[in-house]
Amino acid sequence: MKRFIDTNVLVYAYDDDEPTKQARAQHLIGDMWERHDGAISIQVLQEFVVAVTTKWRDRIAPVDAREVIEAYDDWRPFSPETADVVVAIDVAARAGISFWDALVVVAARRSGADVLLTEDLNHGQVIEGVRIENPFL
Repeated sequence: MKRFIDTNVLVYAYDDDEPTKQARAQHLIGDMWERHDGAISIQVLQEFVVAVTTKWRDRIAPVDAREVIEAYDDWRPFSPETADVVVAIDVAARAGISFWDALVVVAARRSGADVLLTEDLNHGQVIEGVRIENPFL
């Protein structure tokens, strides 16, 4: 089973203001590193950089965010092509979700993930063959 992490899971792994979610996210991500079953996309990595370097009260230095991003290169992040963007438009319409969430779903599916770990979509829902799980419930 392959698991795809959304931006919020990755961000929580570094969020000292949310210690319960931080511990859960760190455990999940650590488990994915051990099992070699983690998947991620360029979109998620980009959103992570913006969130932790500009949106947090206690921002992470860009050099520290860079180290995180470089580490995830081992996961071979999914990078969408034009066709994936087109598919995401259709997925958004069919599933009634935002385009950005649909692009994450498409990335998860194209990465071969069975599960998308996120708190942005409905827990238990299956979209495009990918089961949504909120790891913080």
